Amino acid sequence: MPTLEERLHRDKLRAAYIHRKLSRGKKQGGGGAGGDVVVQQSHAMTVPTTLGTSLDTLEYVITVRLGSPPGKSQTMLIDTGSDISWVRCKPCWQQCRPQVDPLFDPSLSSTYSPFSCSSAACAQLFQEGNANGCSSSGQCQYIAMYGDGSVGTTGTYSSDTLALGSNSNTVVVSKFRFGCSHAETGITGLTAGLMGLGGGAQSLVSQTAGTFGTTAFSYCLPPTPSSSGFLTLGAAGTSSAGFVKTPMLRSSQVPAFYGVRLEAIRVGGRQLSIPTTVFSAGMIMDSGTVVTRLPPTAYSSLSSAFKAGMKQYPPAPSSAGGGFLDTCFDMSGQSSVSMPTVALVFSGAGGAVVNLDASGILLQMETSSIFCLAFVATSDDGSTGIIGNVQQRTFQVLYDVAGGAVGFKAGAC
Repeated sequence: MPTLEERLHRDKLRAAYIHRKLSRGKKQGGGGAGGDVVVQQSHAMTVPTTLGTSLDTLEYVITVRLGSPPGKSQTMLIDTGSDISWVRCKPCWQQCRPQVDPLFDPSLSSTYSPFSCSSAACAQLFQEGNANGCSSSGQCQYIAMYGDGSVGTTGTYSSDTLALGSNSNTVVVSKFRFGCSHAETGITGLTAGLMGLGGGAQSLVSQTAGTFGTTAFSYCLPPTPSSSGFLTLGAAGTSSAGFVKTPMLRSSQVPAFYGVRLEAIRVGGRQLSIPTTVFSAGMIMDSGTVVTRLPPTAYSSLSSAFKAGMKQYPPAPSSAGGGFLDTCFDMSGQSSVSMPTVALVFSGAGGAVVNLDASGILLQMETSSIFCLAFVATSDDGSTGIIGNVQQRTFQVLYDVAGGAVGFKAGAC
């Protein structure tokens, strides 16, 4: 079992991947959903989300089935920061590691179809920088890289039938485009693959937008491995009732990312003295990053204010946070913990105030008595920040792409 420090090391690579994509600013191809994806039902679809701790990851997962007839369940990470979905397939050529679910076997599916290198889908993949050439048989090869470039997957770009939901309430997506992974490097955890929920043309959201009638979706990330949340595709839950909303920032150069503007931070109800210019680079909403990244000036102010509100608990050395989280406390002998509130204030009419759930403030370390503030600093104040999945816990987070807004509804799971 990997340690918490090892799991959080992937978080560092994830943040580096996001910053590299933003700095590269590579022109991406447009085009919406494209292709000929068909969904049997034209209503919103909801599936459960769970915290993947038992699968050696601090990210969130859903369960799907691929193929005709539907194959065994595949447990996949959900990722709002990337577009290409992929699943491990037979045969595995390189870095074959254990996973809970069986490898997807395309030879058992009557609807599996690899894209040829002359196909429109492959041309779009090349345009977006995710193509990896052609196989000797002329099949289109994809590549998806994460982290610092040492983490990634490659294989055959394909289509097949995707089943979402339970047996009693299943949505079937025909000709769903995904990567059939045959080789990977540096990827950890016991999940079967990744489901891309980004804003680009290859994501699940874009591929099903034509039938659901919208690219809007929402999810709730539960606070513990034993609790359940949800992922909803389609218009359900997009009304303004109960949501605190902030404008969504998008970039034609990096269409996968959903951005927001953070304007202030409050600790214990008091707004910290942080110049608004510190947040000028914006923040990325990312379900695939665990802890939130703040500009150094903002993080320093937050850390100092939070420590002042936790004076009743002995501080723990920064080494207790795995060399990653540095605002830590020793809760040995404490039956309960009283901590100051933390609120993120986003841009919007009158300020969109999001009061974090208690589970979205402190992260319990491997040593059960050590709790650390689940925030870290970016490299400099000019770097784009990231809202990680810990801070999103228990909220219904709405991505209303057409309406240009991100919404937060407290206490949804």
